[in-house]
Amino acid sequence: MRVGRAPVGLSTASVYPHTCADAFGMAADLGYDGVEVMVWTDPVSQDVAALARLSEHYDVPVLAIHAPTLLVTQRVWGKDPWPKLDRSCEMAVQLGARTVVAHPPFRWQREYAAGFVDGVERISQQYGVALAVENMYPWRARQREMLAYLPGWDPLPQPYRDVTLDLSHSATAGVDGLELAEALGDRLAHLHLADGSGSAKDEHLVPGRGSQPCDRVLELLAQRDFAGTVVVEVNTRRARNRSEREADLAESLAFARLHLAAAPEAVRPDAGRPEALLPEALRSGAVRSDAVAPEGAAGAR
Repeated sequence: MRVGRAPVGLSTASVYPHTCADAFGMAADLGYDGVEVMVWTDPVSQDVAALARLSEHYDVPVLAIHAPTLLVTQRVWGKDPWPKLDRSCEMAVQLGARTVVAHPPFRWQREYAAGFVDGVERISQQYGVALAVENMYPWRARQREMLAYLPGWDPLPQPYRDVTLDLSHSATAGVDGLELAEALGDRLAHLHLADGSGSAKDEHLVPGRGSQPCDRVLELLAQRDFAGTVVVEVNTRRARNRSEREADLAESLAFARLHLAAAPEAVRPDAGRPEALLPEALRSGAVRSDAVAPEGAAGAR
């Protein structure tokens, strides 16, 4: 039984280069509460009927949809960004997901950017879902920052109703994720749980392997009785096999569950590790019990 109010989902991007269908299977095996579907070049990720069948087969709900607004998904569902948001919200409604994640426009999408803030609010109200705009980071080249996003990479000064906080992105931006979470207040609707070392590269490390205060962000959400969704979005491409990939995903889930479980003083590393909070893969010994460690203890990979 899940402890704590916020469900912990698995992003289908976390299993890449495995498929969207594989993500449903891994989420079920490891005990995740659901998935966030990254709409990608994988045809299954674009097919509502196929996703509904996977959700039913594995008994894993779709908690969120990530719209194809990344640089590498510019041609998915055509080049016009507005229909991408509409279609993503339609998919969310059909699958029972309450959140759609979107990136802010790129600087060359000037017409789209000019109406983005108002458009996001309009579409969100039209479909009755949280269209949560994600924090990004400045692009850096030769010690210079480039204006990559409009109206900007930082959602804090923008009047978005709903925001997705990505802790890997905050690391790349040189921002303290806890301070950003506190400043966003009730506008924080969705969390991408990952870590980063502060590199200019968007790392998406397993939480606890970087420098972001992932544990304290989760504890803040527990204090707030957070009603949004926590989604593990980590990079497992270096895993040599499925077993290693699932070990990273099990560790990430255990980290999230421990720090969402109770008041902060009850989930500090020296307070013990309640067995009931850990996924089956961890309790059975498939993953080391010491993998759930204080932040940074495992070291960045």
